[in-house]
Amino acid sequence: MLQMDIERAQLALLTELAEIARTLGSPQRLMLLQHVSQGARSVERLAELTGLSVANTSQHLQHLKRSDLVVARRDGKRILYDLASGPINELLASLTYLAEHRRAEIQSVISDSVNQTERLEGISRDELLERLRDSSVTLLDVRPREEFAIGHLPGAINIPVEELEERLSALPVEHEVIAYCRGPHCVLSVTAVALLRRKGIRTRLLNAGFPDWKAAGLSVETGA
Repeated sequence: MLQMDIERAQLALLTELAEIARTLGSPQRLMLLQHVSQGARSVERLAELTGLSVANTSQHLQHLKRSDLVVARRDGKRILYDLASGPINELLASLTYLAEHRRAEIQSVISDSVNQTERLEGISRDELLERLRDSSVTLLDVRPREEFAIGHLPGAINIPVEELEERLSALPVEHEVIAYCRGPHCVLSVTAVALLRRKGIRTRLLNAGFPDWKAAGLSVETGA
C-alpha cells in the first residue's frame, strides 16, 4: 500500500510538471514571462512589447496564470500581470542554460550579432556585491528607460544601449564598468560591452540580469 501511495504521488508530480512544460511550450509565453519578470505590466503594454495582439496576449497570459506562473491584480481600470511566487526566474535561467548546452551555436549567433569573436569575460553576482561594497565599479543598466524605472540595481546609471555611443561622456569611467540588462544572454549588455571595449573602456558583463538579482532578494531601487 505504501509503495502504491508513493507511485501515485510521483505520478501526480510528473503530471504537474508535464502541464507546466506544455504551458511553456510557446515562444510567445516565454517572451511574456521575460517581460513580466522585469516588473508588473498591463496586457496592453505587454502586447506592445511582444508585437502580439491584445487578444492573443491575454490568451497566453491566461494559460500562464492557470499554471501559476503569473498573477493578475487590478490597478484602477487596468489589469496588471506579475510573476507568481516561486523560483520562476530560476526556471527561465535553467531553460536558457539547457538551450545553450544543447545548441552551442546560440553563443555564435550572439557573437555574430555584435561582430565580436572573443568570449566576453563576466563578473559573478558575489564578486559584484563585494566590488559594490568598496565602490570600485560603475554599474551600467542598458535596458530601456521604462524597465529601469520599474526596478534596477542600486546606484546603477541608465543609458539605453542604442544611446550609448552618443552619451559616452555621461558615463563615469574612473572605475571598471559593469554592464547588465535582462539576463546572462541578453544581447543589449553584450552589445554594450563590445562597444565600450572598442572605445578602450574597461568593461565586464554581469553574469546575471536584473530579474535574477531581484529573485535573489537583493536590494533594488525604483524610479528614473
